[in-house]
Amino acid sequence: MKSLLWLVAVICIIIWLLGMLGVVPGLATGSLIHILLVIAVIVILYNIISRP
Repeated sequence: MKSLLWLVAVICIIIWLLGMLGVVPGLATGSLIHILLVIAVIVILYNIISRP
């Protein structure tokens, strides 16, 4: 389960970076890019906090 959460976080960060760099021009115009970044940060913090 945790590896799946890390995968989601990495994908969100990669899509966010592509949108901010202009590689995917449609993503940079909306607030979707910032939502992806927030989701990625939340998933990473959850993984760090819930470690046994």
